[in-house]
Amino acid sequence: MPPVPTPRGELSEAVLDALSGPVRPLATAPRPAPGDALADEDLQLALYALYELHYRGFDGVDEDWEWEPTVLGLRRELEEAFDGSLVALSGPPAREHVAPEEMDVALRAIAEADDGPSLSRHLERHGTLEQILEFVVHRSAYQLKEADPHAWAIPRLTGQAKAALVEIQTDEFGGGRPDRIHAVLFAQAMEELGLDATYGAYLDRIPAVTLATVNLMSRLGLHRRWRGAIVGHLALFEMTSSQPNRRYGDALRRHGFGPRATAFFDEHVEADAVHEAIAAVDLAGGLVRAEPELAGDVLWGARTLAALESRWAGELLAAWDAGRTSLLAPLGDATLA
Repeated sequence: MPPVPTPRGELSEAVLDALSGPVRPLATAPRPAPGDALADEDLQLALYALYELHYRGFDGVDEDWEWEPTVLGLRRELEEAFDGSLVALSGPPAREHVAPEEMDVALRAIAEADDGPSLSRHLERHGTLEQILEFVVHRSAYQLKEADPHAWAIPRLTGQAKAALVEIQTDEFGGGRPDRIHAVLFAQAMEELGLDATYGAYLDRIPAVTLATVNLMSRLGLHRRWRGAIVGHLALFEMTSSQPNRRYGDALRRHGFGPRATAFFDEHVEADAVHEAIAAVDLAGGLVRAEPELAGDVLWGARTLAALESRWAGELLAAWDAGRTSLLAPLGDATLA
């Protein structure tokens, strides 16, 4: 289990200090600050830590904190602030009528409408080794637990949608081969790049906008109410993954790295090309066929993924254009080692 991270403000300090002690009702925690929750380091770390109780937890944190009622109450308050900023970013979920056989078209339209900056193209053509390493550190917040948030949707689906999600997840988890689990392949890439592949090793360096991309998946995956949105999130994720991963692999090859470093990215070029149709037609279309009223949620999950990823990529590129690290501290800073 990873160590308890360093607080970034009064809110995360109250949460992390409490979790480090015996399980008990939480004392009143500071309220989330008004403003953009997506850029709020304090809020995003506190929310990430509360969600992490449902994944692997933290070293020295009692597992019974996971379902402590006042912890869940605080998490709900943070989620409400998070939701407000997500709606400000991509608009509110709406009731939409989309025929199941048209879901792939509707999802592709969202992907094609995304005019955000291309991080993968930058790294492929111009990215320095330092920038590639930073990119991998950012992505480690999710990739070291890849597919886990989406797996929560399995018991909430039926029929074609459930079968499609399990088919996708089977590949994500290595098809029965532990060495082919995608999270394991990512850890292998980190090791080849000279990075620490320990789960959670870079949490203190990863900024709010990156934590928000992971918190979005946890938010949607943990709540049955958002089963449509997590399906839309995964569908668009799979539909837009193949080409960027090819570019990331090419960026590594440009810097002289071999198959052990590129295997994760090369695997996604192949796997996600296959998953694309399954995710759009069988998963998203299958869910809407079974529950037509969820069409709007499916599309909202996809739109929110596109908008948040675009903002994330823009912030990384802006930092690099300004000649500074995109992390909270540069990788060479020994104070966070």
